[in-house]
Amino acid sequence: GILHTKKVGHAGTLDPMATGVLPVLLGRAVKASEYITEGDKHYVATLRLGLTTDTEDTTGATLTVSDALPREEDVQTALAAFRGAQTQTPPMYSALKVGGQKLVDLARRGVTVERTPRDIFIHRLTAEKLSERDYRLDVVCSKGTYIRTLCADIGAKLGCGGVMASLARVEAAGFPLSACRTLCAYEAMTEEERRACVRPTETLFSDLPR
Repeated sequence: GILHTKKVGHAGTLDPMATGVLPVLLGRAVKASEYITEGDKHYVATLRLGLTTDTEDTTGATLTVSDALPREEDVQTALAAFRGAQTQTPPMYSALKVGGQKLVDLARRGVTVERTPRDIFIHRLTAEKLSERDYRLDVVCSKGTYIRTLCADIGAKLGCGGVMASLARVEAAGFPLSACRTLCAYEAMTEEERRACVRPTETLFSDLPR
C-alpha cells in the first residue's frame, strides 16, 4: 500500500521471534525470488543450554530441564561436528509442506510426521559464552538451515539439551542489516525517500556474468 503496488513478495521466511534482514520484492521483481533465496545466510543467535521444548526455541512448551551444564571448552569442542557439509532434519514447527499441509499446522494439532533429512552446509560456526547457560552463536550457512534445530542438535550432543533463545538474520541475498529499514521508518519517509530505497531488479543479479 505504501508503494502503491499490488504485487509484493518476500525472500525467506523468518521465525516469529526473529529479527533482521527480509528482502521485499515489488512488482515484476517478485519473479526473481527463486534466485535470491538460494544464497547463503548469516545469523546471530543465542543458544540456551539445559532446556528442551517442543518448538526448539524458548517460545515452546518445556520438555526437559537440566542443571548438568557443560564446560565452555566442551561446548567449543562440540561445535566442530556441526561445521561443513551435513544433513539436518527439519523441525515440525516450520513452514515446510508435507502432503500439501504446513508442518507447523500439523504440529499445532499435535500431529508429528516423518521428515526427510536435508543436505546443508555450515560455513562458519562460532560461540561466545554469555553465561553458564547462554552462548552467542555466529552462523554462516546454506539455504534450508534451521538455526533452532542447530541449537537443539548442539544441546543433544552435549547431553543437556538446548534451544534457541534469540535469532537475528544479519545478512541474506547479499543484503546486510545496515541496508535495511524498519516498516515504521519507511512509513515516516517522504515519497521521494521511499523510492530512493527501492533498488533496481538487476541488482539481484550483480554477482553473475553479464
